[in-house]
Amino acid sequence: MSEENLALVLAGPILRQISTTKLSMWIATSQAIELQLSLQPEGQSPLLFDHQQIMQTSQCMCAGERLYYYLIELELEPNLPVDTWVAYDLGLIKAGESAPLTWRDWAPELVYPPRSLPGFVVPNKVKQMLHGSCRKPHFASGDGLVRADAWLAEQELESWPSLLMLSGDQVYADDVATPMLVAIHQLIARLGLANEPFQESKLAASEPLHAQGHYLSRQELLPKEGVELAANKALFSAVKKPIFTSDHANNHLISLAEMLAMYLLVWSPSAWSKLDMSPPEDLSLEQLDEFVKQRETLQGFVEGLAKVQRLMAHLPCAMMFDDHDVTDDWNLTAAWEQSAYGHPFSKRIIGNALVAYFLCQGWGNAPDNFSAKLLGELQASLLAPGSQQHLDLIDTLLSYPQWHYHWDTEPKLLVLDTRTHRWRSERNLNSPSGLMDWEALTDLQQQLIGLDAVILVSPAPMFGVKLIEVIQRLFTLAGKPLLVDAENWMAHPGSANALLNLFRHPKTPQHFVILSGDVHYSFAYQIQLRGREGGPDIWQITSSGIKNQFPEGLLDALDRINRWLYSPRSPLNWFTRRRRMRIVPHRPENAARGERLLNASGIGLLKLNSDGSPKAVLQLTAKGEAIAFEMSEQDARWE
Repeated sequence: MSEENLALVLAGPILRQISTTKLSMWIATSQAIELQLSLQPEGQSPLLFDHQQIMQTSQCMCAGERLYYYLIELELEPNLPVDTWVAYDLGLIKAGESAPLTWRDWAPELVYPPRSLPGFVVPNKVKQMLHGSCRKPHFASGDGLVRADAWLAEQELESWPSLLMLSGDQVYADDVATPMLVAIHQLIARLGLANEPFQESKLAASEPLHAQGHYLSRQELLPKEGVELAANKALFSAVKKPIFTSDHANNHLISLAEMLAMYLLVWSPSAWSKLDMSPPEDLSLEQLDEFVKQRETLQGFVEGLAKVQRLMAHLPCAMMFDDHDVTDDWNLTAAWEQSAYGHPFSKRIIGNALVAYFLCQGWGNAPDNFSAKLLGELQASLLAPGSQQHLDLIDTLLSYPQWHYHWDTEPKLLVLDTRTHRWRSERNLNSPSGLMDWEALTDLQQQLIGLDAVILVSPAPMFGVKLIEVIQRLFTLAGKPLLVDAENWMAHPGSANALLNLFRHPKTPQHFVILSGDVHYSFAYQIQLRGREGGPDIWQITSSGIKNQFPEGLLDALDRINRWLYSPRSPLNWFTRRRRMRIVPHRPENAARGERLLNASGIGLLKLNSDGSPKAVLQLTAKGEAIAFEMSEQDARWE
């Protein structure tokens, strides 16, 4: 297909890490372009960068005939001022042309009126921030990022958040609506992405996969088992699930091209231009009915994408993977790992998702974590998917040691990788792995020494709902941890004890704010160490999901039973690994019957005091509400 079917800007610009001395920005285009950028701090002379200056420190990746990714990285001299509006004008010059195209040409809704340019603020301190996880396009709710955009449009500059933290499941590679998969395949054809040969698969390559779709039947293509492990075979026969354990794996993304197209379609309205979500011909009446419902939901999702694009062009966006960015139950147990990585095709699927994460998320989080050699291997893989270079890159990324990262904000932002360096059980391969191994936790402790306050991002809550953790433990004892996603920090004794000792270390920060997602509901807990005078002050703040929710009736029941079983005087509190801690749940305002858990799609808003402790915790719901969690101590209990 010709380039006329494609917009010039396919996604972005997405603002990534910024400071007074550095700026990074990510953008995906359908053509190779030259870039111009001017930064215009209010009241100061502009900083001008031509294409040659930009590309001295920036990178371009070509992923197909009509797909290019740019990560703009600039060293800034003179430095940018703090707490000041900095407008930017990004010009894109097509090959053979001299005049740049501005935001008016390629994203006419990119600015917040009455301003004439997009821009950002370099904060002196993090006074407030937005955070959330779990954004499933076809979930029947509003989009929390659209809500965040509407909220930001109403704020005075001094009230702007310092960053947007996306703590997992930015895409759902394992749970894809059929209309979305139809759109993905159309976009792949327009982008001219290369064919990808497969190994030990029922399909020889990606071209027949994309052409035929295999809608709602991909579980028949996915491998059922990897290496021959008796324990593993017993586990999966009990669970009655294949390696890919998602209940919705019938549309699981497989090829690298599918993964890359998905990212474009969740972040930008322009990638949807002229796509046709007509149903495939071979759907049953029941499947067709579901298709129509999903298409209606997706159409609403697409209508909000211009707002999402505007939000991400104005706030620095920090990101981290969780399981659905790759696949459900990713690395949950050692048995799962051995089975998944023991089969070339399942390893390829997981690797493709990680390559796409690297390119679309991880690269901009901390560019210095990725060497020129690794970026060269990425480029070679993008141009020849399925080649030996591609396989070698997957091997590298599956054991890559630096997905975690930090931003030197105040307080410091520390983002944890809780997926790829897990503490595996040595006694039982089917037991849940610890979310971080000993080496990773030791490294974390070293990074915390000397800090007065820290914002710690753990995709899964460090301190969750005790009843749910107990249920997960019971299923684990029964040999079925995958049935209940039994991954919490307390599920593995080694990592649990190491984590609790970390908080008790005398040189840890006085103020911990732990931000999490994953669970599809929101809550705020305050944690105090028993027998430790003077701190530290620990807060577990969870916002989930951006566009997802827990089954409402079930969550209400779990919340109520949890309060009954684990009341302040309950002896059950002494049979948990958190018995040396005092947990103070903070209720959402106007909660009926004393609920502690809030079940509402939206985005979290955290406001901080000058010392880094929480001042206010809110959930900006997709329905337009702003629900605050009460900040006074209540219903405290020893655990």
